[in-house]
Formats: sequence, C-alpha cells, structure tokens
Amino acid sequence: MRFDILTLFPESFDSFLSSSIIGRAVKEKKIEVNLFNIRDFADNKHHKVDDIPYGGGAGMVMMCQPLFASIKHVKKLKKDKAPVIFLTPQGQTFDQPMVEKLAKTYKNKRIILLCGHYEGIDQRVRDSLVDQEISLGNFVVTGGELPAQIMIDAISRLIPGVLGKEESFQEDSFSDSLERKLEYPHYTRPEEFEGLKVPEVLISGHHQKINEWRKRHCKKSNL
Repeated sequence: MRFDILTLFPESFDSFLSSSIIGRAVKEKKIEVNLFNIRDFADNKHHKVDDIPYGGGAGMVMMCQPLFASIKHVKKLKKDKAPVIFLTPQGQTFDQPMVEKLAKTYKNKRIILLCGHYEGIDQRVRDSLVDQEISLGNFVVTGGELPAQIMIDAISRLIPGVLGKEESFQEDSFSDSLERKLEYPHYTRPEEFEGLKVPEVLISGHHQKINEWRKRHCKKSNL
C-alpha cells in the first residue's frame, strides 16, 4: 500500500518512518510512504504558502496556488483514482470500521494525505480537489502531520505481514471478533508480583474457559 503525503514539515515523519513496526514495514516494502513538501510548489521566490484570511480574523490560511500545484503533481504520478484525504477537525471521525474499510478498499493501491496547518486551507482547494475529510476527534492540533501518522499506523497494521501474524490484530479493540468492544485485560510473567496475581483461569490451560473469561471482560465501546 502506498501513502503519498503532502506536508509543510516532511522532517516530522523521519522518526515515525524509521522506527518500530512502521519502520520495518517500510524497509520490507510492505508499505510505501512518499513525502512532498508543499513549499516546493509555491510560485514565489520566498516559497510563501500562507496569507491573511479575507474578511479578517486571527491566523493565516494556506493559499490555493501551492496546494493546487502540489496536489495535481502528486495525482499525476500514477494513473489511478487515489483519493485525496484532508485531515481536519471538520471531517468524519476516524474509527476502526473506517480503518478496516480503507485497508480493504486501497489494498495494493494508493492514498494521498493532505496535512493542513495554521487556520486551515483555502476552501476552494477543499471544494475542488479533496475527496474525503477525516478527523481524529473533537479536538484541534497544530497540523495534519500527527493525524496522518496515526492513520498510516492504524491502516498499515492491517496489511498482511506488517504485524507478522494476523492474530495480532484480529482481536484488537473494536474488531468484529470482539463485537466492536474494547479488548480484554492482558497479563504476562511472573504469575505473582508484589502480591498481585494473574487470574487463575488464564493459567489453567482450559481454552474454552479462557475465551469465556476474555469475552466477559471486554468493555463496551461507543462505536
């Protein structure tokens, strides 16, 4: 799966793309992530990408020209119908069913993620070039880079081979196998630590009883 990222701060992805599971997935070519600096597409000598909003108000707004130029450039890199997804608080809330849908729909395909900044982007970009708007929740962060990384992480872990075993995500919180509930508690060695013991059923070896215990201890989610 390929992710093309439009951002003002490509360096913010350095650690994310070189560490842990995502770093290994990139190295093993399970996923491909390409970064495009929106400033490189500005048609002015100072690579200016923002300006004051019409109608007044605080903050700056990302301009049409560099966004139109950068998005059109990235879209032309492949002859496909890759969606342009804008990360914004006004978008549809990102949740596990959406993760699963995106992972299935765009398996072996491409997604373009647009990271906004400042007070946002010129509405004409959203009206003309954005296919979908996604929000992580009812809060605001300084830019779209962290939401983009979370999206890549959540989607990538459902790609075969990224986690090693499919069982690693088949019983995640919000998964179908858990009836969209929150995952059960986990324990590991030692059996007792500072007087705190592992529930006996988990060390009994009785798989049916273990499964029943885990189902009982799954909490309801708000999905």
